[in-house]
Amino acid sequence: MERFEVYIFTALCSVNFLISCLLFSKITREQREPYMDEIFHVPQAQKYCEGKFNEWDPMITTLPGLYLASVGLIRPMVWLFDLKGRVVCSTAMLRFINLLFNSGNLYIIYLIICRLHLKDKTYYLAGWRAHRDVMSKAQHGQFSRHTMLKRQAG
Repeated sequence: MERFEVYIFTALCSVNFLISCLLFSKITREQREPYMDEIFHVPQAQKYCEGKFNEWDPMITTLPGLYLASVGLIRPMVWLFDLKGRVVCSTAMLRFINLLFNSGNLYIIYLIICRLHLKDKTYYLAGWRAHRDVMSKAQHGQFSRHTMLKRQAG
């Protein structure tokens, strides 16, 4: 990664995280209770936080990956910061996990773009190298033919 790309990516991540935090703060202050599909997902995630992995709401059709990831991120935070009570698996904490995933998704998108551009660069460089090799052989062939003609004439 070039130095300029690092600066641009760092700035983009910072701006993304700042805007996401501001939106998170505003939404959490205005809408404290679960909203829309959170009505189904928050209670399910809270069951997972309590270790009740066998209980499942039949209204939910998505896979439990986000709930498991939430538990995997929340449990260490509870241990590190000695959190207790309702804050542990509150709606705000679960929304915060989504904020972290937002940042992770931005990084994954960046990696995909880098991989695609790397393929483009590799294709371009491979084409240039093949062209260079052909030109080198052609020039070598012309030089050899010119030298042989000169020797035959002399």
